[in-house]
Amino acid sequence: MGNCKPYRPVTLGAHMTVLTVAASPLLAQSRSVWSAENAFDALLSDTARIIDVRTHKEWQETGVGAGVWPISMHASGFPDRLFRAKELSGDRTVGLICATGGRSASLLRALRQAGYSGYADISEGMLGSGEGPGWIASNLPTVPVDVALNGLPPALA
Repeated sequence: MGNCKPYRPVTLGAHMTVLTVAASPLLAQSRSVWSAENAFDALLSDTARIIDVRTHKEWQETGVGAGVWPISMHASGFPDRLFRAKELSGDRTVGLICATGGRSASLLRALRQAGYSGYADISEGMLGSGEGPGWIASNLPTVPVDVALNGLPPALA
């Protein structure tokens, strides 16, 4: 990767785990909070990738948004997979979704504080929040967790 910036600590996720990651230049984004419908439209228009950061159990209970990459922030290796997903996304924004927007908002805040851009919070989450009805109540498509996991690019599996 030739031109990496120095390493710095980054706090990611609800567990507030401090991780050391290499900073890399990421594209700036104009909006950092999306509705579920905006996120799905961006996915369909191929201007975004979306990561579902919930637990495997949560994915089993509700399914995963169609076309969404299930990468749990609660699993080991999450930061590496998150940054690899951003690399694979190219110029596309990477949307972060959880159940009700809390974890995705915290993760976005941590990324921004560490100087990363190119990410957005899908603040309604899968189940809805004060920000809106959420992915499921908006009748956006979901797939079973095994289908979503099989759809991950090999570099993220």
